[in-house]
Amino acid sequence: MYQPAAFRETRSERIDDLLRAYPLAALTVADGQGFAVDHVPLLRSGEVLRGHVARANPLAQRDDAAVVAVFQGPQAYVSPSWYPSKHETGREVPTWNYAVVHVHGRLRTTADPRWLRALLTELTDWHEAGQPQPWSIDDAPADHTERLLGAITGVEIAIERIEAKFKLSQNHPPANRLGVVEGLRRRDRAGDAELAAWMARIEESRT
Repeated sequence: MYQPAAFRETRSERIDDLLRAYPLAALTVADGQGFAVDHVPLLRSGEVLRGHVARANPLAQRDDAAVVAVFQGPQAYVSPSWYPSKHETGREVPTWNYAVVHVHGRLRTTADPRWLRALLTELTDWHEAGQPQPWSIDDAPADHTERLLGAITGVEIAIERIEAKFKLSQNHPPANRLGVVEGLRRRDRAGDAELAAWMARIEESRT
């Protein structure tokens, strides 16, 4: 991934924030069987990512393949009219702000029912947290759960390398960055509020 120094993110807490907030990854595999991309919610646990796919998914047969999991965070079009400098000099152009994380590693697959049940328990507990009445895997009839466990394959990715790019107007002066935050809040298209919040948190961390 092309990473100008201004946009390279290395802080583990920022990276983990994105993985938790946007867990649906584009899981990309390129090996002797060809090139494939699947979309899989993945949960980081230490130095591994874990999730599951349908057992009929060809990904379930690609044990030990090299993979890249791409996590797409907040993103939006940025109008140059939001920059104070545009009104002073006119020397500004549109751009696109976004945050992404690429996790490189090697795939391991498993059909172990105990591993799968532990994973599903952890996933549902994580995603159901905050619900008025959190759903638990034990809420489903046991025979139904066992049948579904037989229809999925677990995937685990041992993390070898992480690249993170947060392109959030860091190459602009503070007044322009704040102008983008305010512009996003006023426009309020899908995703604008999320991107504005991420940019605002980063601005606060600078002070």
